[in-house]
Amino acid sequence: MEIAVIDYKGGNVQSVLFALERLGVQATLSADPEVIRRADKILFPGEGEAASAMRELRAQGLDQLLPTLTQPFLGICLGMQLLGTHSEENDATMLGILPFEVKRFPALADYKVPHMGWNNLQQLRSPLFDGLREEDYVYFVHSYYAPVGDYTIAQALYPAPFSAAVQHQNFYAVQFHTEKSGPVGTRILENFLKL
Repeated sequence: MEIAVIDYKGGNVQSVLFALERLGVQATLSADPEVIRRADKILFPGEGEAASAMRELRAQGLDQLLPTLTQPFLGICLGMQLLGTHSEENDATMLGILPFEVKRFPALADYKVPHMGWNNLQQLRSPLFDGLREEDYVYFVHSYYAPVGDYTIAQALYPAPFSAAVQHQNFYAVQFHTEKSGPVGTRILENFLKL
């Protein structure tokens, strides 16, 4: 099985590669459209800022390629947000694969922004979560979020519900860091590789 991890200068790529290595899986880090197109599975991790990430994707022509892919695809953190249509983060136009607009968390007295740390998952609706339970904990670091919608396959609260994971056709994505979420994150990566 060929696995491609998309290289668009987003942070956190190495920890995703290490997480796959721990599962005994060799992945190729690449921005080459041919490598990405022929991969059996694609991971799209990222940390950073939406507008600059989109600039990098456009510079490499990946903004045109990614929406056309048909193999199982997993976005992680910023890689999830980039699948939406627009982000409040520097008024960025995104890939438009899923019909959500990325919003900034409101500044509230008891809730710091960024949302950072362990939070539990609720309302799991996907083979991505096979073997997991409602209330399992995963690790988040983000200031922006996707609202809950028809595409939502898991939620978390901070303090209101937001999309912890989304899906449209072959495109799956999680707002949390699978590679930093211990056994729960490992199980999600294993489930993705079985799709």
